[in-house]
Amino acid sequence: MGEPKKIGIWTSTSLVMGNMIASAMFMLPATLSSYGSISLVGWVFSGFGAICLALVYSWLSQLMPVANGGPYAYSREGLGDFAGFLVAWGYWISVWSTNAAIAVAFISYLSVFVPAVSTNAPLAVAIGLGAIWFLTWINTRGLRDAGVVQIITTVLKIAPLLLVTVGGFSFIQTENYYPFNSSGTSDFSAITATATLTLFAFLGLECATIPSGHVENPEKTIPRATLYGTLAVTALYIVGTVVIMGVLPPSVLKTSQAPFADAAASMWGDWARYLVAAGAVMSTFGALNGYIIMQGQIPAAAAMDKVFPAIFKKENKAGSPVVSIVGSSVLISALLLMNFHQSLANTYQFIILLSTMTVLVPYLFSAVAYVVLAVKSNNLKWNNGIKITIAILAFAYSLWAVAGSGQESVYWGFMLLMIGVPLYGWSKVKANRE
Repeated sequence: MGEPKKIGIWTSTSLVMGNMIASAMFMLPATLSSYGSISLVGWVFSGFGAICLALVYSWLSQLMPVANGGPYAYSREGLGDFAGFLVAWGYWISVWSTNAAIAVAFISYLSVFVPAVSTNAPLAVAIGLGAIWFLTWINTRGLRDAGVVQIITTVLKIAPLLLVTVGGFSFIQTENYYPFNSSGTSDFSAITATATLTLFAFLGLECATIPSGHVENPEKTIPRATLYGTLAVTALYIVGTVVIMGVLPPSVLKTSQAPFADAAASMWGDWARYLVAAGAVMSTFGALNGYIIMQGQIPAAAAMDKVFPAIFKKENKAGSPVVSIVGSSVLISALLLMNFHQSLANTYQFIILLSTMTVLVPYLFSAVAYVVLAVKSNNLKWNNGIKITIAILAFAYSLWAVAGSGQESVYWGFMLLMIGVPLYGWSKVKANRE
């Protein structure tokens, strides 16, 4: 068999943008409405932190152009096997938690077309599980096929977002931005909480680094895809939220199952509602596909280095890490089933906080790993001090976001990380015996 075809700048950028523009862009305006327009300040803070993180990953990909597993590989190279394991474990948990949240958002927007989904829990769960397992099958066919799906869904999701964001300015009612802080807490607490919630919208900025061994010219393609994709999505997020909060009154936005679709309907009628809802369904479906790509790559890369059990690196004839992909989808399905007794909004908020908490561990370690690897490279240029400062800011922002995750999320995130420690010990003992 010939060498598998590698993915280029368009697929890499669509992986970044497609995974970032997932459920958060379409669902978060409703979640943030309980805080008031102060949540826009949270967007600015999380956007700044995300750009710092994107820069760190861009520079890491230049130091290590081929680093399968992205954050995991960087952390292992800079900080050792155990740090690499914690990053792989935390990131893996975050990915399948994220996929559960995306599945909830997919179901929520599908209710525009099938109203019974919003009231019939068994039907909603069945549809969510169907989407998860269909895309799991697609991903077992190989990275190239999954990449084609990603490009198509990314293009289809951006068009309706731009339509509402650009066209909505003339429909903004400034009174909808008041009260500024309706959370009942201090401004600082509200900003911290909303910055943590909105950080979830930026998860995926590092996705181009993860399949680096399958990327053409990774030393150039990955930094560009990471930075350009993050900048474009940041602008779209902030402007889009400004428009949605200005168009829909807070009382309506808080109870909206599909904020962008409802805003479009209030501006142009039902046809726009269905158009935007279709874009949202496509967006969440595409993001689900993108993260299923990630859920296979991370544990497989760790297994190749013998810090995860060897079974995770098992591949099928298409070269896909089938055990990692299928095993992760089983966990997504379980999380979806366990949390669906709550309302969609409560389910979504709990899962995104859990996902954000566990991905902050890779972000923290990656920032430290960059500083270590930059010093080790013995190639300190005049601007290296600026880069290290930005890495420190990325670390500080991630640490701040941990504090904003809330006691419940920190507790569950910590417990899930600690559960993995015996797995690391078992993997190392088994590797040493071999």
